[in-house]
Amino acid sequence: MSLHIPFDNSYARLPGKFYARLNPTPAKDPHLIRFNTELADELGITPGEPDDAAQVFSGNRVPDGSEPLAQAYAGHQFGGFSPQLGDGRANLLGEVVDAAGNRRDIQLKGSGPTPWSRMGDGRAWLGPVLREYVVSEAMHALGIPTSRALAAVATGEPVYRESGALPGAVLTRVAASHIRVGTFQYFAARRDTEALQTLYDHVIDRHFPEVHNPTDLLRRVIDKQARLIAQWLSVGFIHGVMNTDNTTLSGETIDYGPCAFVDTYDPQTVYSSIDAHGRYAYDNQVKIIVWNMAQLATSLVPLMPDTEEAVEAFTEAVHAMPERIGAEWLATFGRKIGLAAATPEDTALINDLLTRMTRERADFTNTFRALGTGKARDQFTDPASFDAWETGWRKRLEAVDDPEGVMAAANPAFIPRNHRVEQMIQAAVEGDYAPFHRLVEVLMRPYEAQPEAADLQRPPEPSEVVQQTFCGT
Repeated sequence: MSLHIPFDNSYARLPGKFYARLNPTPAKDPHLIRFNTELADELGITPGEPDDAAQVFSGNRVPDGSEPLAQAYAGHQFGGFSPQLGDGRANLLGEVVDAAGNRRDIQLKGSGPTPWSRMGDGRAWLGPVLREYVVSEAMHALGIPTSRALAAVATGEPVYRESGALPGAVLTRVAASHIRVGTFQYFAARRDTEALQTLYDHVIDRHFPEVHNPTDLLRRVIDKQARLIAQWLSVGFIHGVMNTDNTTLSGETIDYGPCAFVDTYDPQTVYSSIDAHGRYAYDNQVKIIVWNMAQLATSLVPLMPDTEEAVEAFTEAVHAMPERIGAEWLATFGRKIGLAAATPEDTALINDLLTRMTRERADFTNTFRALGTGKARDQFTDPASFDAWETGWRKRLEAVDDPEGVMAAANPAFIPRNHRVEQMIQAAVEGDYAPFHRLVEVLMRPYEAQPEAADLQRPPEPSEVVQQTFCGT
């Protein structure tokens, strides 16, 4: 039986100014590295033989029903506006309606040049493909809204970067949609109100059928993004490139470029090699998502009949966002210390712990996980610092039920640690995919103890510390 994807495409029915139609560029000698059978079943995809999957998910064969296209969008990148970006190395094969009735995009990343490649080759090398597969699937298992990885395929041909020739690969990404803040900015910058209205109608139909006006849309997107950022912070995740073209209307995490997870806790941690000034540092992500929502609001103004009224309503919604994020953060971090229903009075208790973790160079993930086992003090260079905090915490827990159960459900034992991801990539470059497959399997169950994988919980040795992460382009 050959691979079959039950396409039902809606974006391809929008006007031609929304995209460029083109097929993926064939790969030289593709072979399948991994196929996500569980996700395929959810999407109603009949997997077929490995070689068939390799041909389809490398871009060598366009499956029946596919209408391949590259999407147009704009975006603020590190604060500077680019009126035309678009998919430079991605190809939207089409959409399916999954088992739950939700519409999902199926997109190839690294499938060749498009009209928006900006002199690039449109390809991806193996490292970023495997990183996105591992991290996006880990985020899904952690319960965080995210794009998913359906397949990773090696292309059998090199790509060339500053470091020289590297093995090529293609990732198949699944998302609720690839509509971004930058998609709205693209048409707003062109003062194309007709296209802006068409895009708005498409987003309402696809994501927010209960919404009746742009103000409600903005508020709904703000709610989703506020919740998402709090979840990122709760697992120590740093996106690395929170540009408006990487901020989705659906509220999913998307575009895992120079992303990373905090090891030793410091709120100003930066990993991305292209974030020279720390714009997207761990703690700055709250400010940046508010700024990104302000850009969305600006793009929606032309859809409102009264500009003055629109500006007032949108300003109110954006200005209320920090408080909204704060409420999500309190609820999320409250659960991390055993409080199923944290109150504003608990904020000081949480912040005190975080301050001590910073000062004593405590590991973020292991410290919170150890709170439930009575071994958190071992994570501190000076255990007495934890002891001083613990007294007030224990007293607070006296008033709550099953704090251990709350903590176990909120604090993962396993995250995609940066040094393990880098080691996995290096092994794969040398032809050994076993570390990649092991990471995927372990990270599918992040809240379970898994003693046989205890080595993946260990923070990096000084020689293993990842100082910088790099964009896949």
